[in-house]
Amino acid sequence: AMNRVQLLGRVGQDPVMRQVDGRNPVTIFSLATNEIWRTGESEVAQGGEIWHATLLFLCNLGDISQKTTWHRISVFRPGLRDVTYQYVKKGARLYVEGKIDYGEYTDKNNVRRQATTIIA
Repeated sequence: AMNRVQLLGRVGQDPVMRQVDGRNPVTIFSLATNEIWRTGESEVAQGGEIWHATLLFLCNLGDISQKTTWHRISVFRPGLRDVTYQYVKKGARLYVEGKIDYGEYTDKNNVRRQATTIIA
């Protein structure tokens, strides 16, 4: 089995480092990815340098639609965690590779919620 995710997008806010219950610290940030497509078309162009050329191409062919998806990124590995916290900043274009993790938590109103996180 394989659990692998590759994302190219823009950082939504400066990373924060958290430590819960004496466990190892984790650096957390959000990453926005974009999909664009021509109305009525099933092919989708995603992020990166090609995105700009594709956007111009699609604009010439008719109406376009865009969807932004926000991803929660968690970095646990000590070296990478510290470098991410120190150097990654809001608005930076970033490539992230990791695995997807589905979890549950209880919010402040005692409601069980589901969370999807990319573990980099």
